[in-house]
This record gives sequence, C-alpha cells and structure tokens, in this order.
Amino acid sequence: MLDLENLHVTRGNFTLQANLSLPAGSRAAVIGPSGSGKSTLLAMIAGFLHPDQGRVRWNGEDITNTAPGKRPVSVLFQDQNLFPHLSAAQNVGLGLRPDLRLNHAQKARVGQVLAHVGLEGMENRKPANLSGGQQSRVALARVLLRARPILLLDEPFAALGPALKVEMLRLLDQFTTENNTTVLMVTHDPDDARAFTPSTILIEHGAAHPPVPTEPLLDNPPPGLRAYLG
Repeated sequence: MLDLENLHVTRGNFTLQANLSLPAGSRAAVIGPSGSGKSTLLAMIAGFLHPDQGRVRWNGEDITNTAPGKRPVSVLFQDQNLFPHLSAAQNVGLGLRPDLRLNHAQKARVGQVLAHVGLEGMENRKPANLSGGQQSRVALARVLLRARPILLLDEPFAALGPALKVEMLRLLDQFTTENNTTVLMVTHDPDDARAFTPSTILIEHGAAHPPVPTEPLLDNPPPGLRAYLG
C-alpha cells in the first residue's frame, strides 16, 4: 500500500495537499490542468521534493526522509533521461549499478531486457543514433531492469505517435501486471487513462484527490476538468 498521509508543500504562491492511498499493484492516472501539481506529486513520492508536512509510507514503512535512490521507486520522464555519451546497454545498465561495473550475469540481463523491448542488436548504439521511439524503449528497459515496486510515469510517451504510444503502454501493461507494480501515470490524454489506469487522481484547487474510477470521472468530469479536457 502506498499511503500519502496529509502531505502538504508550499512553494511561493503554489500549494499542494494530498491525503490518499493506493493498494499495491494498482494503477492510477494523475490528471489536472497545467501547473496544478501533477509532477510535484510524483516528486514528493520519488523523494526529489520534501513535503513541508505529512508522510509518505510504503507498506507501512515511513520513507519520507529516505533518499531517492534508496526508495522502492522508479521514474520514467518525458525526456527519457538518457546519457548521450553512453550506449543503449550502458544507459540500461545504470539501473543496476551507477558505476557500470557489471558482472557477466548482469550484462546478460541487460541484453535480455533490451531484447524484450525490441532493441536486440542495438546495444552499442548511442541515443543520437536511435529514433525517438527507440530512445523511449531504452528508458523503459532501464525501468524494467530496476523492477522497483512503485513506478512513476511523468508523461514519458507524450511526444510519440499514436501507434508507438500504444505499443509502449502494451509493454508497460505486461511488465506491471507480471510484477504487481504500483503505477502512477501523469497524462494529458484521457484515452491513455482509459486504456491503462482503472482509477484516476484528479488534481485541482491545490489538492490531489483520492483515486476514483477512471471511466465515470472522464464520462462526467467536474467543471474544471471538463474545461481542461475541452
């Protein structure tokens, strides 16, 4: 269970509160107007931003003050966060060891994961020599290799075409189902939420509301969300 207990953060004129829970293995979209605090919510869960008050708990353990790298969390960003001077295999291998001193078994595992996302034979290519879709697959492979129980998706496929986005969501669906991964996915696309996340966290008026079923929310959105979705 992921519990956000009375989280509160203020930065200048911006305020965000969150008091909600997500069962282990569940998936939730995070939807709200631009600037409402979607990425801020993920940053507090990942440990990149410390709340002014409140607690983040995972399966009862307080991880509020745990360093980002030691949390049971992986994050997939829109810009993929790939290092241009490293090969695809090295970028993925960072998920196992930041110093890239991988043993034979670990290198084999990197190759297996790259093959799993359709990049077999591209291990030595650098990001500049990969298409946007292939770069997305490298970033996804690194997340798969880490296999952390919580996965935060901050619009990682927003720049992809519809067909490739569907393929990425299919791979994510397979992986998260197999590993009982808890997923929060920031998205501006209601179709992504309908396809991938049975529940949705709406952020508006300075609050992240507890998750509700996605379909009814999007079929009959409150006025603020309706105006945002158009």
